[in-house]
Amino acid sequence: MMMSTKLVSFQLIIIFTFFCSLLRLSYLEVSGISFANATVMVGYEAAEDEDIEAISALLKWKANLDNQSQAFLSSWSTFTCPCKWKGIVCDESNSVSTVNVSNFGLKGTLLSLNFPSFHKLLNLDVSHNFFYGSIPHQIGNMSRISQLKMDHNLFNGFIPPTIGMLTNLVILDLSSNNLSGAIPSTIRNLTNLEQLILFKNILSGPIPEELGRLHSLTIIKLLKNDFSGSIPSSIGDLANLRTLQLSRNKLHGSIPSTLGNLTNLNELSMSRNKLSGSIPASVGNLVYLQKLHLAENELSGPIPSTFRNLTNLTFLLLHMNNLSGSFSTAISNLTNLINLQLSSNHFTGPLPQHIFGGSLLYFAANKNHFIGPIPTSLKNCSSLVRLNLAENMLTGNISNDFGVYPNLNYIDLSSNCLYGHLSSNWAKSHDLIGLMISYNSLSGAIPPELGQAPKLQKLELSSNHLTGKIPKELGNLTSLTQLSISNNKLSGNIPIEIGSLKQLHRLDLATNDLSGSIPKQLGGLLSLIHLNLSHNKFMESIPSEFSQLQFLQDLDLSGNFLNGKIPAALGKLKVLEMLNLSHNSLSGSIPCNFKHMLSLTNVDISNNQLEGAIPNSPAFLKAPFEALEKNKRLCGNASGLEPCPLSHNPNGEKRKVIMLALFISLGALLLIVFVIGVSLYIHWQRARKIKKQDTEEQIQDLFSIWHYDGKIVYENIIEATNDFDDKYLIGEGGFGCVYKAILPSGQIVAVKKLEAEVDNEVRNFKAFTSEVQALTEIKHRHIVKLYGFCAHRHYCFLVYEFLEGGSLDKVLNNDTHAVKFDWNKRVNVVKGVANALYHMHHGCSPPIVHRDISSKNVLIDLEFEARISDFGTAKILNHNSRNLSSFAGTYGYAAPELAYTMEVNEKCDVFSFGVLCLEIIMGNHPGDLISSMCSPSSRPVTSNLLLKDVLDQRLPLPMMPVAKVVVLIAKVAFACLNERPLSRPTMEDVYNMFVMHKSPLMKETLDTIALGQLQNH
Repeated sequence: MMMSTKLVSFQLIIIFTFFCSLLRLSYLEVSGISFANATVMVGYEAAEDEDIEAISALLKWKANLDNQSQAFLSSWSTFTCPCKWKGIVCDESNSVSTVNVSNFGLKGTLLSLNFPSFHKLLNLDVSHNFFYGSIPHQIGNMSRISQLKMDHNLFNGFIPPTIGMLTNLVILDLSSNNLSGAIPSTIRNLTNLEQLILFKNILSGPIPEELGRLHSLTIIKLLKNDFSGSIPSSIGDLANLRTLQLSRNKLHGSIPSTLGNLTNLNELSMSRNKLSGSIPASVGNLVYLQKLHLAENELSGPIPSTFRNLTNLTFLLLHMNNLSGSFSTAISNLTNLINLQLSSNHFTGPLPQHIFGGSLLYFAANKNHFIGPIPTSLKNCSSLVRLNLAENMLTGNISNDFGVYPNLNYIDLSSNCLYGHLSSNWAKSHDLIGLMISYNSLSGAIPPELGQAPKLQKLELSSNHLTGKIPKELGNLTSLTQLSISNNKLSGNIPIEIGSLKQLHRLDLATNDLSGSIPKQLGGLLSLIHLNLSHNKFMESIPSEFSQLQFLQDLDLSGNFLNGKIPAALGKLKVLEMLNLSHNSLSGSIPCNFKHMLSLTNVDISNNQLEGAIPNSPAFLKAPFEALEKNKRLCGNASGLEPCPLSHNPNGEKRKVIMLALFISLGALLLIVFVIGVSLYIHWQRARKIKKQDTEEQIQDLFSIWHYDGKIVYENIIEATNDFDDKYLIGEGGFGCVYKAILPSGQIVAVKKLEAEVDNEVRNFKAFTSEVQALTEIKHRHIVKLYGFCAHRHYCFLVYEFLEGGSLDKVLNNDTHAVKFDWNKRVNVVKGVANALYHMHHGCSPPIVHRDISSKNVLIDLEFEARISDFGTAKILNHNSRNLSSFAGTYGYAAPELAYTMEVNEKCDVFSFGVLCLEIIMGNHPGDLISSMCSPSSRPVTSNLLLKDVLDQRLPLPMMPVAKVVVLIAKVAFACLNERPLSRPTMEDVYNMFVMHKSPLMKETLDTIALGQLQNH
């Protein structure tokens, strides 16, 4: 009896437990957790109702993120304990206390996250992801939250006023987003807040006075926004403040003297505003201050003497203000300074001779009114890295007063009154990148030892009294971008070694006593923008090699003894803006192709012996008479010149002779064509009978390999590839495999074996061969040569030229090859592909559309010249009908309209070209960038991205002039990616922009230009 009673009791317990479980499961079902998956929650010991509510909210939020994000959160499952989820931390009672998904790569919004469900949450960190949209107002319901980090995302809209409900908040970080509007006044309720970090948004309005109530604040970072108004004096009440960053806003008015109360401050940053008035003396109270940034404002008056108290200061940036007075002796006490910037002010008097300790790295006092010698104490600054004292009135012997610094990499002493000799010891600074001492009174020779500074990029020694020859050792400075030694007393020839400076952008040797001929090696300086050799004693002719300087904008050869004719090759300088050939002994006529130099705006050819008509271009027609005078017999429709008489046209007789020769040649050609035509007709009649007999045999064995003996080459290819063995395989595509074959002659070809068998119908096969044959008629240096095809009963293959560099995608995907693929080479590849597509679309009749422009179908030779390949999907257009076709191409490159239309036109290639351009300058496929540009939610953030940040990071940023062309490539690429085909440019437009430079290049630099500017330009 007792046993049966115990059994009944045990059964009742089991039934009661099961009943309770059902109730719990019903609640979970309502909360969003399925009945099937909720069993694990029954086993979760601490699953109180509010805990389950929080877990349910996290699972629902995960389900609303994109698929890739859900994969990153794979551990978030009802089959595992939430305390073991990645990014989740639980407290001692197993309740979720921290959600930290920072740097998870998540993408989505916070709209589906039920914030009221987090009753016990203390920390929420979603930083460094791709969350977009607004911050929900419900965020104010997390009553216990102490840390809220949402920085480095794509959030936009306003900061919700409900943020003031989070009264336990200690850290609020919303930086690096796209938030706008004002800081809500409810922030005054966050009395426990220690860190307010809102930098790099587009927040506006005044900085709230209410911040002065938050006495727990230790960090305020509001830089890089659009805040306006004055700095509230109430900030001076924040006695615990250690960091105050207000730079890069639109603040105006004076600096409040109350900031002197912030005695615990380590950093005070207010640069790049519109602050005015004097620097308050109370700043001297900030004895713990290490960084003081007040640059780029409108501050005036002297440096307060109280600065002597700032002995912990390491950074003092006061440049670009209106500060005046003598160099304050108070700064002499600041022996811990690392960076001292005083440039572009109105300081006067001498630089103190004993002002620096041994820690100074950067010192700039240029563009002031300092006098006297360079401080001797600089000799003790062995740590000095950059020194700029240019544009003052400093005096003294530079040979004696200037030391040798092992770490110094930048010296600018230009526009002073210094004298003495250049020291050969400066070359001992292995990291020297800039030496500028122009506009002084230096004498003596240029020391050859300067050629031992391998990193030197700028050498400016113009307007001194230097003598002797230009050292040939300067040719070793292969990093040099600027060489300016004009207005000296240098003599001798230009060393041909200067032609080795391939990175040179500016070469200025004007106003010296240089003689001899101009070295043709200067034509190899392909990066040159500015070339000035004027006012020397150069003789002989202008080198025709100058035509290779395709980026040259200014060319000045005036004031020499140059003779002979102006080379017609100079007409190839398509971006040349200024040309000065005056005061020489040039003769003959001006080349007629100068009329195609559309960028030319200023020209001076006076004081020569030129004759004939001036070119019919604005630069010559609008030139003042002074720029054309004192020549032999110039004529034309320009000011001061007589019209050219038609009857006395010196070229008339030549034209008559040419026309006569042309008529004779045409007559002979017509006769030859007639004879050949008759012969071919007779031959065709004979061959017609034979062809009928051999039709059946031809179906089984058709081949044609142009430029070769068909049967012999067929056998050679089979032998060279060992019957298409895999060891000769060099690539695979959607239509076949590509093999490398070495013919008995030693010639290497690429053989593409098609997968499809030869069509049994002769008529269809002829259509195929006709299309292939049409492609062989494209004679263009940027299209791969198709030697022929072979259609055999066993094989069907195409024979192409072989390119050693392989495909562009393999170059970009290999870090070693990508580094060698520098910006000059990338620009040339883009131009090459543009040139080829322009020829296919506008130079062929009928036009040819490739339909599969991608990095895998652009081949590279050893010189990094591009060839478009793989015309397996190419289509010859018929403009008299709609060109319909099934989808062809590579996903990620194909135009979006091909998803819903079968019509093919040139704009399909234009879109693919835009993708290819971005891939070349970014180093990888721009799929994510294009997607974010098309997404309304993420477009604003993408538009604010700087171009320099999306360029291939494996290369250093491009230097001028290549940087200009890279900007143009990006601009053209975005235009080609327009979703509306009609709004895309034609390849003729693109060709004109790249090759003819008809489109003006943008003025912005890579440091400032954003993607949004390129899209809207």
